[in-house]
Amino acid sequence: MDEARHEIREVTDPRMLRALAHPLRLRLLNELAMRGPATATELAEQVDESPSNCSWHLRQLSKFGYVEEAEGGVGRNRPWRWIPVGHRWGDPDDSPEMVRAGEEMGNTLMAFELAQRNAWEAARAAEPAAWQRAAYTNQIVTWLTVEELAELNTAITELMSRHVDRIGDPARRPDGSRAVRLVAWGVPAA
Repeated sequence: MDEARHEIREVTDPRMLRALAHPLRLRLLNELAMRGPATATELAEQVDESPSNCSWHLRQLSKFGYVEEAEGGVGRNRPWRWIPVGHRWGDPDDSPEMVRAGEEMGNTLMAFELAQRNAWEAARAAEPAAWQRAAYTNQIVTWLTVEELAELNTAITELMSRHVDRIGDPARRPDGSRAVRLVAWGVPAA
């Protein structure tokens, strides 16, 4: 098995996080990542928004390197494509503005992911039995040292990233595969 190569960009500009901390922009990015290049008009149909609104938000995402124009379009028929780069933020030494932007981004991202999970649950009964059995939600509270939490973080990240190369390269996707959302967090209990 090839080891997945996935670029991770360290985000240090709060404007970059705020550009992404918008529910419609996350939906547009999701559509581009899952379905490939699309025009603002095509995306508008998929996310139930106007083409002009989608176009404006795509330009905002482009300013910060989340999307770019794809080849093969002219004028209003310009397709956009997702730039397959991961993003990391949340350094303990971040400025207060960066901390607030990170909180906004985290909250927006988790709301999006929770909505995706809830959509799965609503449609689960209509899915093939094998997919129903394979899908999961796990939750546990345990006691860990800071070193154990860091070790768990590394192990889960490596496991979840094992097939990340399939996102940007449809040829690497095995027959019968589907996009699967994986979300994890490990935070000290309040």
